Amino acid sequence: MEAAVFERPGLEFLKLIDVEEPKITDHDVLIRLKVAGVNPIDYRAVSGGVEVKPLPHIPGAELSGVVERIGNHVTNIKEGDRVIVYSRVFDGTCDLCLNQSEMLCRNGGIIGVVTNGGFAEYISVPERNVFKIPDEMDWDLAASLSISILTAFHALKEASLKVNDCLIVFGASGNTGMMALQFGKKIGASVIGVSKQHWITNFGADYVIGDYDKVVERVDEITEGRMADVVLNSLGVKTWDSSFASVGVNGRLVTFGSLTGADVKLNIQSLYYKQIKLIGATGGNRKELQEILTTFSAKDLKVKVWKRFSIQDARHYLIKVESEEFC
Repeated sequence: MEAAVFERPGLEFLKLIDVEEPKITDHDVLIRLKVAGVNPIDYRAVSGGVEVKPLPHIPGAELSGVVERIGNHVTNIKEGDRVIVYSRVFDGTCDLCLNQSEMLCRNGGIIGVVTNGGFAEYISVPERNVFKIPDEMDWDLAASLSISILTAFHALKEASLKVNDCLIVFGASGNTGMMALQFGKKIGASVIGVSKQHWITNFGADYVIGDYDKVVERVDEITEGRMADVVLNSLGVKTWDSSFASVGVNGRLVTFGSLTGADVKLNIQSLYYKQIKLIGATGGNRKELQEILTTFSAKDLKVKVWKRFSIQDARHYLIKVESEEFC
């Protein structure tokens, strides 16, 4: 089969080559890939930002496709099913897994990082990672479910967003940001999107702040001085100060990305004086992924595709995913 493979870290070493089709064991499912999302974790895997195994390595964490073959002991999935892949590798036996926190497994990781990923024609994964999707769901939405959509859903649950809260989403034109806007509206919050792209109003933003230097001023105006109940920041250091300053009394600041850098400064006096809660969120668990599939129909959520490209162009677009044009 064809796959995008690198033998050592560096985008210049990512090549399209023929490799052996993955084998399946009794509990595995072989999936023929239809659409794979491009995620910052893919860039970091190829560029050397995270340690990967095995080498040579196939990246790709955000996956959807059709079941080609199943192992002898697979019971809930059949050949021909349209499916997505839960992106976390987990043992199912550690204390965190037993507490339904598979994304934090002490012995786990991410598909495409600690195992070969889906920038290929086929991938083999355990049945427990495979979720069926409805026939009416398009592949663009399906490919976003296991990371972008799940991450936004989990982050808002961690923040306990509720009806009539004020939610601010930084990087609102990115895939996870778009999903956070939509979930925020469905919960019943007032939603402010921080982005240079005004089209995010089509995804649930009640207000759009396009000038990153005037975020705090505009939030103060919009909320009449109350500021936000929940702020989502997936961009990192460049927007950290304005994110923190936009949180109101007893508010929550959730971070799950570091696109512009990870080292930030914190005014702890403001933190305790306003009783702000800082929350780190990563991915989500399988229960939450199933909750999304059960609660929302294919028409309830939508994505905006930036580019469609073939696997031959993977190197070029992995470079683009780290650019600020997504913000």
